[in-house]
Amino acid sequence: MSQYFNVGDETLWNPSNGASRLFLRQVAVFEEELGFASGIGSMENDECQIDPATFEIFVNALLAQHRRTSHTIMLALSEGFTATTLALAERAGIKVDWARLGATPEGALSDVQVSAPTGLSAPPEGETWASRLRERAGELGRHMPR
Repeated sequence: MSQYFNVGDETLWNPSNGASRLFLRQVAVFEEELGFASGIGSMENDECQIDPATFEIFVNALLAQHRRTSHTIMLALSEGFTATTLALAERAGIKVDWARLGATPEGALSDVQVSAPTGLSAPPEGETWASRLRERAGELGRHMPR
């Protein structure tokens, strides 16, 4: 069995039930963390509709949060979900402002890794961060059947 993530009549992703269930559970976690609805509807009859306008806000908030942290564990826990969501967003035609996201993060950094003896670590340079994340999303996208 598999499930469908759709925008209108277009299927963006057709994962197995297990992958879908895990992804949807992570969606709920990140909705709570970000304080934004994802635009990813409930799974009904093995189909889920995505509202592109709401999803765009969620994706950009998710990427902004990811950009502001340098905490090794936080990044490890969120990177797969973030890259999967980015791959889905690209299929949905969601616009990502890479120039704004790649700039020095706005506001205070969150969840900064403190390590001895160097002290606080900083997020990677914007281009490096963006290219790594886009590369990972592309890699995952090749394994996300439609």
